[in-house]
Amino acid sequence: MTNTPKTFQFGDRKVNRLGYGAMQLAGPHVFGPPKDRPAAVAVLRAAVEAGVNHIDTSDFYGPHVTNQIIREALWPYADDLTIVTKIGARRDDRGEWLPAFSAAELRTAVEDNLRNLGLEQLAVVNLRLMFGLGPTEGSLEPQLTALAEMQQEGLVRHIGISNVTPTQVAEAQRITTIVGVQNQYNLAHREDDAMIDSLAAAGIAYVPFFPLGGFSPLQSDELSQAAAQLGRTPMQVALAWLLNRSPNILLIPGTSSVVHLQENLAAHDVVLPADVLGVLDRIGA
Repeated sequence: MTNTPKTFQFGDRKVNRLGYGAMQLAGPHVFGPPKDRPAAVAVLRAAVEAGVNHIDTSDFYGPHVTNQIIREALWPYADDLTIVTKIGARRDDRGEWLPAFSAAELRTAVEDNLRNLGLEQLAVVNLRLMFGLGPTEGSLEPQLTALAEMQQEGLVRHIGISNVTPTQVAEAQRITTIVGVQNQYNLAHREDDAMIDSLAAAGIAYVPFFPLGGFSPLQSDELSQAAAQLGRTPMQVALAWLLNRSPNILLIPGTSSVVHLQENLAAHDVVLPADVLGVLDRIGA
């Protein structure tokens, strides 16, 4: 890896490319409160102290739990901190994930995020599509129009989209200005290669969710061998590969452990020699 840029222009904010995802601050299955709330507060404060200025969250994590912990830990927020949230889903009493796509539900979600984070304006709001488990075709015009109206009111500064197809990205760009796309992507899950390159050419951020595999962590003999060769953990190497992949990729690995947080942030110092990079590139090709 040769001198990959450490920052990216995300809308009108410059953010460090290694950020933090808050999903794991909630209870099991991202539902209910954490077992150790002070530990969750400590992780957030450690992240910001280490230079993280991009935190990804949602008010349907918990629900409400992660945003309330973020506010407890970090409010009043540093001027350079960019908190990104997402709307388009809700949780039922059992923790199931359900679409929440009407204009009224989207507005309630924005208002919930503002209240629980203690903000007057949300820096970036991602419209999370829920047509299917993964990206599934379907027009997002009604939902994106409703979100753009809230942007005009000043409740939302920038708009992004999540769990989308290339067709939906093109439709979104016809409706409003998009500053980021958040889809599943990692060393082994490479369906968005062409999308990443086209977004990079347009100066639009790409934020992989599950950069380390999510609920089923990445496992690969080649990855383990590369990590051993470099004296790093497999997850550090997987994050370093993503940073090397394209300068518009912003990473939001999540953790509830300060030690694990520090390991993730050290991925920026991992140098990937050409031979190792070639092996890693072939894993998901």
